[in-house]
Amino acid sequence: MGNDWRLWVDSTPRPGWANMAIDQTLLERASAGERWLRLYSWKPFCLSFGRHEPAARRYDADRIAELGLDLVRRPTGGRAVWHGRELTYTVACPGGLGTLRDSYLEIHQMLRDALLDLGVPAELAPRRPATSVGAGACFAQPAGGEIMVRGRKVVGSAQLRQSGALLQHGSILLGDDQTMVGAVTRGPVPADLASPLRTILRSNLETEEVIDAVSRAAARWWKGTWMNVDSADEIVRASTQHAPRFRSPEWTWGV
Repeated sequence: MGNDWRLWVDSTPRPGWANMAIDQTLLERASAGERWLRLYSWKPFCLSFGRHEPAARRYDADRIAELGLDLVRRPTGGRAVWHGRELTYTVACPGGLGTLRDSYLEIHQMLRDALLDLGVPAELAPRRPATSVGAGACFAQPAGGEIMVRGRKVVGSAQLRQSGALLQHGSILLGDDQTMVGAVTRGPVPADLASPLRTILRSNLETEEVIDAVSRAAARWWKGTWMNVDSADEIVRASTQHAPRFRSPEWTWGV
């Protein structure tokens, strides 16, 4: 397969369980040697927990039910994220891109370059000690390498290594912040450094612009043949085997 990459602009917004089942399937395909970049959105909007997060202790299940929020636990680490008006990306590839941190930084450098191409003054946060998974929202504090614009965190990501392959996915905040996470958090809510790009820039940055910029930046960073995936029906069908896991309350609330 060489350095072939598959670009899938997934134009169908999907519920949380379906998005995570698909990303898990892409990780399996990466274990078999494929390289994927998927760009997608969520419908309904969704709250996701990190794989090892103490969700039942940290978040108010009754409040979440009262608000009628869609809910899922990711296969990756990190902390809670509200998936609203955003663009979500997934990179899945064999062997990763070096160490976990090297991969994390390289993918964020690519995304930073995409935003710079759009005239967004993006930069990477300096490295600092990692924050506990019990500390609240993913966007509450940059740990280093996250993408910042004018002192506000605009991209949050999480990783998983499995069977010799890397999965990293994350949210590029376009129109919504992370206040929903605070609304369902038990106890004190950490100060939230996140703001959507449309608020920071005071302009209506269109999703299609960001998709095009990320696609171009990825092709510059990762040389090889890029193939646009027009139909991913095979991936969607294969993902149904993972759907019960990501729809399960035991998976969602258990640690």
